[in-house]
Amino acid sequence: MIRFSFCMAAAVALFAAPASAQQVAIQAGHLFDATDGRMRGPTTIFVSGERIERVEDGFVERPGYRIVDQRQRTVLPGLIDCHVHLTMSDNSYKIAASTPDRSTAALALLAPRNAQATLEAGFTSVRNVGAYGGTDLLLKQAIDAGDLPGPRMFVALEAIGPTGGHSDPANHNDAALDSPERRNAVADGVDAFVQLVRDHKRRGATLIKIMPGGGVGSPGDDPNRQLMTDAEIVAVVETAHSLGMRVAAHAEGEGAIDAALRGGVDSIEHGDFASARSWTMAKAKGIALVPTLATSEALMIAFREHPDRYPAEIREKISMVTPYSIKALGAAYRAHVRIAFGTDATGLVPHGGNAMEFPLMVKAGMSASDAILAATANAADLIGSPDIGRLVPGRYADMIAVDGDPLHDISILSNVAWVMKGGAEVAGR
Repeated sequence: MIRFSFCMAAAVALFAAPASAQQVAIQAGHLFDATDGRMRGPTTIFVSGERIERVEDGFVERPGYRIVDQRQRTVLPGLIDCHVHLTMSDNSYKIAASTPDRSTAALALLAPRNAQATLEAGFTSVRNVGAYGGTDLLLKQAIDAGDLPGPRMFVALEAIGPTGGHSDPANHNDAALDSPERRNAVADGVDAFVQLVRDHKRRGATLIKIMPGGGVGSPGDDPNRQLMTDAEIVAVVETAHSLGMRVAAHAEGEGAIDAALRGGVDSIEHGDFASARSWTMAKAKGIALVPTLATSEALMIAFREHPDRYPAEIREKISMVTPYSIKALGAAYRAHVRIAFGTDATGLVPHGGNAMEFPLMVKAGMSASDAILAATANAADLIGSPDIGRLVPGRYADMIAVDGDPLHDISILSNVAWVMKGGAEVAGR
């Protein structure tokens, strides 16, 4: 941890903090209203300090407010990615887990770059759902202190799961058996999971990520298998909720998905092999899906172009799982499950390339409006933050502007022209 803290301190010097917030009036040619998913006409958003003061129809001026001219653009709430790994880069998290070639500190040294790229792409808030060594918490603290530019971060620290599961860095890697990364990520039995959740809270986690089933990029586990017991899942959920934390569940196979749903998690991450019954249960319980289509798409492309990069076991799992991701989202959407935006950005999906998820969501059958709501209001509701996701008085002045109408062409969200976070203009003009 000391070694990483030194690396992070060195990285801080490379970046400047955002400009000071002030009283401004943003004049928007069009405004996406995340309270109802509709596009409004000319609108002025008055900002005082970090927060929105009032929103008025038309182009309005008030004494003492500097005009920010976005009259030729569409303004939207700052986007939210509910599934990222900012302290991981170049797909080094799982695919090469059995033969790691970079230390946690070396990977985390790239985190400031990743955070800045994500913010400049219009993602003003993220849920970081897995990082070794508390590196996500250190990054969050540096951003919150104004030492680094980056999105608001809600952090899980290490994802947790059982021995031999998707969170276990010692899978086919005995050198990691006694590592602190493993001690903070692996538990077996109800009491051990309860202790691990409590310890995550003590260390600064703001949510919990569990691995009740296997994954694609980790050797030795099966995405179709439920690996945590029902009792372990319930214990994690009850403990986390009692401590004010929400629970995200990595689950690809039907068994793990249904167990997580029965256990009362707040979101299913991926959900590739869910059944119609699974989505009926998710809808009834108000549990969200975070689909991460961008990573499935990127994996399929990388696998086709460079199959030699992946061990045979991983190649088999990529072929088995990834074609189902887009089908799963379509089925969940038709079942009226709440969808929250997430990419699983680790570098395979480039940090800052998060918006590549939007066209895939539309391809799966979502309307453009609902896809944007997934990255604004729905994402804020999943996180449990009353301060983000909608451009209404009292909330943080987190917003973006794009050229054109994303309801007609959602791909324009990949080319954000202007970003404001907390009343400060942090990218574009």
